[in-house]
Amino acid sequence: MARQAVAAGDGGAGNGVLTGYTVVSLAGGIAGFYCTKLLADAGARIVFAEPPQGLALRRRTSSDAVPEPGADGALFQFLAGAGHSIVVDPSRADDRDLLDALLTAADAVVWSPGDGLADDPRCAPAALRERYPHLVVTAITSFGLDGPWAGRPATEFTLQAWSGGIVGLGRGAPERAPIHIGGEVGEWFAGAHAAAATLTARHRALRTGTGELVDLSMLETQILGLSYYPVSFYDTVNRPFRTQRRLSRPGVATAADGLIAVGCGTAQQWFDLCVMVGHPEWIDEDPTPAITERTNEKAAEIAAWFAEHTVAEIRELATAFRIPNSPVANGADVTGIDQHRAREFFTVNPQSGFTQPGPPFRSFPTLLRSPEPAPTLGAHTDHYRKSAGTARGHSADSASGAGYSPISPPPPASTSYRSATDAPLPFTGLRVLDMTTFWAGPSCTHYLALQGAEVIHVESAQRPDGTRLIAGVPVDEDRWWEKSGIFSGLNTNKRGITVDFRTDTGREILRRLVVSCDVLVENYTPRVIEQIGLDYDTVRTLRPDAIMVRMPGFGLTGPWRDNPAFAFVIEDASGLTWRTGYPGQNPVEPYCLGDPNAGVHALVGLLLALEHRRRTGAGMLVEAAMVDAALNITAEQVIEYSAYGTLLERDGNRGPHAAPQNLYRAAGLDEFGRPDNWVALAVATDEQWASLAEALGDPAWATAPHLRTAAGRRAHHDEIDEQLAAWCADRLSGEIVDRLWAAGIPVAEVRQPHRQAEIPQLVHRGFFEPVAHPINPTARHSTVPARFSAAPARYHRTHAPLLGQDNNAVLGELGYTAQEIAALERDEVIGGAPGF
Repeated sequence: MARQAVAAGDGGAGNGVLTGYTVVSLAGGIAGFYCTKLLADAGARIVFAEPPQGLALRRRTSSDAVPEPGADGALFQFLAGAGHSIVVDPSRADDRDLLDALLTAADAVVWSPGDGLADDPRCAPAALRERYPHLVVTAITSFGLDGPWAGRPATEFTLQAWSGGIVGLGRGAPERAPIHIGGEVGEWFAGAHAAAATLTARHRALRTGTGELVDLSMLETQILGLSYYPVSFYDTVNRPFRTQRRLSRPGVATAADGLIAVGCGTAQQWFDLCVMVGHPEWIDEDPTPAITERTNEKAAEIAAWFAEHTVAEIRELATAFRIPNSPVANGADVTGIDQHRAREFFTVNPQSGFTQPGPPFRSFPTLLRSPEPAPTLGAHTDHYRKSAGTARGHSADSASGAGYSPISPPPPASTSYRSATDAPLPFTGLRVLDMTTFWAGPSCTHYLALQGAEVIHVESAQRPDGTRLIAGVPVDEDRWWEKSGIFSGLNTNKRGITVDFRTDTGREILRRLVVSCDVLVENYTPRVIEQIGLDYDTVRTLRPDAIMVRMPGFGLTGPWRDNPAFAFVIEDASGLTWRTGYPGQNPVEPYCLGDPNAGVHALVGLLLALEHRRRTGAGMLVEAAMVDAALNITAEQVIEYSAYGTLLERDGNRGPHAAPQNLYRAAGLDEFGRPDNWVALAVATDEQWASLAEALGDPAWATAPHLRTAAGRRAHHDEIDEQLAAWCADRLSGEIVDRLWAAGIPVAEVRQPHRQAEIPQLVHRGFFEPVAHPINPTARHSTVPARFSAAPARYHRTHAPLLGQDNNAVLGELGYTAQEIAALERDEVIGGAPGF
């Protein structure tokens, strides 16, 4: 049960690892609110500085539901739990003084444009950094604070188009428009990245004694979350990763009594599926086509078999064969899934009693506090006025009343790091044992490697990292396993060793590595790490202050604990799939976000664990289940259903907060010779609609009175789509974007993902850096999605490791002699080439 609300002024300051850390929120969107929620759950004091009318999110729903008069919406109550609220009218001198006192005593600010005080020039990020040099200022914008696209209108939907994520992994049927991922997941994903970036800057601030500006771009977060390192892949093998849309099979299928999702991510899973559906003879057919092509060839037979069996029957068989599978969850039924019930994942909102997700990770001991109510508008204004009144003339660490002092006073401005050359990388000196594979785990550890940590990536010659196998390079080509741009994109700056930990000798190497490392991150199914004797109880006997981050698909407990978990099955079990696709048809798996979303949430948990160790000297276990992270970014589904009885559903490329919103085909052929050029358009306000009509030449249909309101445009969306489709069909995508963007309309080209590096804004921000490689051509690699004012001049320092590249060096550091290392190689405990 959630504990009772604390008295105003307490704010739960005695709970959570970030107790004493004060963050002022000048953000109004989902991304900013989710960032501060993650920090608040960890004990930070979040103070929402709101305009007299309150922030718009207080009243937001994604359906026709309307909060009770005078009540805040359920989503706000979930995101703002445990926060404080003050009302600030920037036209009043005493309110400006109140905000000044609050910022002087704070540790960080989270800022995003478009609502409340954020648009006051005195609250601009650069102004805040100049006036309050001790603050970490995290700015969340569509494209970044400067550059040729800075300040241009965009929505989460148009950013998906610019990122290439709408077409990046071939989502959807080729005969229809590409399909975006529903539910505004890009906002939530950006919020998780903003929390990680804020904690990173805090980690550096504890060493330098000053704050910095963190300039986060939502476009860049979407590139990292919705596409699979397409630029480094393209540069490595000189062709795109995927060029056409196709439905995954079986994917989401119709069973006799409902929807079931079953996926084939490996050849073995395809073989097992053949047996499961009664066609073992398919195994011996031509193996040349890719798995996706073979499953599509057999789609009709597979669908017929599924239609004759119940969801429970299919799940039982698929689980026995270890084929990834899940019911297709939505806001109405996700709480009833046996795995979520067994782990008691969902909780009750302490304010209004609706159902909401639990935290995206767990820790032992706990880093987080129990859920607390959200503040009413201005509930804490008087308290902070009194605190500010007694604080004048005092240093910041004694400026406020009991329980309100920041963690340390603002340092003198002379300690500020103003150039990239003398700024320390935040994780220099941190040594990480990286026992991860594929996408989710390596994305977590890669961030640490880019930010200065020494990361030792462990593979085995018998089973290399799975992304080495995703290259499209024939196995008879010399050193084919070194030619994956995806592996390279995830593993630069890491050292690489191979260890066959099925052997006693290999397991001894791992134990020595644990002793030498501060952090261990792994993302195998739980049974694997336990079978080799590296459960957390063993790890802490080897090194008591070690932080162990485990990233199972479904958690360390419950009936699904050992189920294989690929991104798509995580998406199925969390609601990501349910919101993606066209109405009246089966949903479509996003096939991407489940992995990197797990990675960034695990990173947040890891950074909080480092804070715990800094304060206590103790290590801990962080359990960052992939599905728990996904259930948090789909929180709105279960919240709306529980609070209002509304089931949020997929709606093609339309969305609940813009009308019209859709993709429209433009003239011309794409680079592959197909009539497949598209633009994304989203009209979020009545003012934007008026501007769109003017840009179109004020045709009679666009100026009709019934289209002047969002409700009217939503009711007549089909009519608008028909007109816009005809207008776009005669124009090139670049022409459409130039005209409408200049008019202030959120619009985008649907980019092919391997063309991301050509976007002028990304060039300006240096998001991609060239990385030389001893075997492959120099390739452009993505960096981190925020520009830190104290960042290095360059993030990528070394290429991704060759298989077993650092065996001799790392084993030598662990005390192995040259003769012992040679014996390990003869016995194939270590190696530099695949052993299969």
